[in-house]
Amino acid sequence: MPIHEKSLIRPENIKSHDKLVIDGVDVSGHWSTFIEPRVVSDYNERLEDEIAALPGGELVHRCWQCGSCTNACPVNALNPDFNPRYWIYLIRMGMESELLRDKEIIWQCVSCNRCTYACPRDVVPEGVMKATAHWLELKGHTPKSKSMIFDEEFTEQVVQTGKIEEGRVIRRFFARTGQPLLQDWLVEMVKRVARRLPVMQGILMGIAALIRPRTRGWGKARDAITEYMHEQETLQRKALGLKDST
Repeated sequence: MPIHEKSLIRPENIKSHDKLVIDGVDVSGHWSTFIEPRVVSDYNERLEDEIAALPGGELVHRCWQCGSCTNACPVNALNPDFNPRYWIYLIRMGMESELLRDKEIIWQCVSCNRCTYACPRDVVPEGVMKATAHWLELKGHTPKSKSMIFDEEFTEQVVQTGKIEEGRVIRRFFARTGQPLLQDWLVEMVKRVARRLPVMQGILMGIAALIRPRTRGWGKARDAITEYMHEQETLQRKALGLKDST
């Protein structure tokens, strides 16, 4: 399944010479530009299976490379190097080394789901991008992204208390990512909400931020969810050839 787009030719693979003679023929100038041949020998034949084992990547095998995901992607409109179609191609071909060359931008997916709505094969490209970013982190190729840290904080609160207290999630997220709590946009948002917030609701939110309320009788549900999450993490790490985190 060849890739023909000029934008996908790596700049370092384009070789030019001001003066070049081949077999006695002068091919200087425009004709001296060549695409360096490449041989990929370090295939990961399990790459597609590894991505499919992670949440969101289950349907990556359905892709038929129509390009609807990339065409609909607002991130690609700003940065042509952000190319979900191409990365799914690399995953299915097992070209891990090529995929890793873009590891610094794969996590930039904003989860708008426009690609998912456009996909005629229900691949759920947004999920594949999340699974790929998770794969990069589990394999140690990239540090844990801020998006993953936020998801962890949100999940931890729901599992432990059965409730969502947005202020606590934001505070803990900022603390883990080294960000100051008093950010201009956040202060402005709080001011606007406070103007329209009923007094009693504001008091209840303040109390919730201090005492961390829990859903009544949540203990059994918490234990069941925790056990399920551990089982899934174990299966995922096994699929990636990693040791159990515990």
